[in-house]
Amino acid sequence: MGRLFEATLGAMDLYCVYLGDRLELYAALAAKGALTSGGLAEAAGVHERYAREWLEQQAATGILEVDDASAGEAKRRYTLPDGHDEVLLAEMSLNYALPFGRFIAGASKPIDALLDAFRTGSGVPYDAYGTDLVEGQEAFTRPMFAHLLGDEWLGATPDVHGRLLADPPARVADVACGCGWSSIAIARAYPLVIVDGIDLDTASIVKARQNLDGSGVEDRVTFLERDAADPAMVGHYDLVTVFEALHDMSRPVDVLRAVRGMLVAGGSVLIGDERTEDVFTAPATELERLYYGFSVLHCLPVGMVGDDPAGTGTVMRTDTVRRYAEEAGFSSLAVLPIENDFWRFYRLTP
Repeated sequence: MGRLFEATLGAMDLYCVYLGDRLELYAALAAKGALTSGGLAEAAGVHERYAREWLEQQAATGILEVDDASAGEAKRRYTLPDGHDEVLLAEMSLNYALPFGRFIAGASKPIDALLDAFRTGSGVPYDAYGTDLVEGQEAFTRPMFAHLLGDEWLGATPDVHGRLLADPPARVADVACGCGWSSIAIARAYPLVIVDGIDLDTASIVKARQNLDGSGVEDRVTFLERDAADPAMVGHYDLVTVFEALHDMSRPVDVLRAVRGMLVAGGSVLIGDERTEDVFTAPATELERLYYGFSVLHCLPVGMVGDDPAGTGTVMRTDTVRRYAEEAGFSSLAVLPIENDFWRFYRLTP
């Protein structure tokens, strides 16, 4: 009873955080300082009565502070405490957690389709989850790509790092590039490389092209709505990257086989995916619980779309990645010595 009650509180908090995100209520508080409900309503363009209830909820749960709780409801002034602004508004901080609200809102959107999928064994298409989940993932991973991808992740493989710095320019394919921040980060980290960001999701490619504008790497990054198995891409790339996407794919072995064909001689594949436990345990760690929640609500249903799906799910363990790589024809798989709270990194070579 206690466990489920606490979980309900957490879910309610995240939905209210989602409202603060989408209605830019936190941004208004950060810009204006201490605000009454009327002040927030005016600053954010919302109704005062809704603003008052949201502010009271946020103060009651400890996200905001109220200067005098005993003051009249119209006179109470609310502020964003020091440090909370980084978590809620600093989009490039590794502590940015505002996207958690979008994850919850997006994952619950196709709940009726998910119920049907459980009964029939079908899948739920990626686009059924709407923009919240896409943008939540984009916002959560962008700081990691910006701060860690060049120096820590690609730098952990000295020969790959050296090739990306060398001339003639290396070619990189960023498969399942999503909204494109990984592709842009690679180009920024390595001033010579040519990067093709590839994804089958139309909305993601549209957003990636928007993100590319003004990035400073427009001349070296191209975003393509294309299948990695396109024959035109065979034998062109020194490096292929796949970040947090392999476990979502209905046919991961086929994708890896296509990715292997994209490589030039001496090329390799870098995969970043969830840092799961080595074996199933119960009760599990908090991180493993998070992954199972995502798997049930989103990643497994997405991976069950189409004919003969693998049905991998979020909790893809190292042994599973190794099996997929072997079936796709790779001769070796190495787990790279990269420390990250959320992801594990694999290098695959033909």
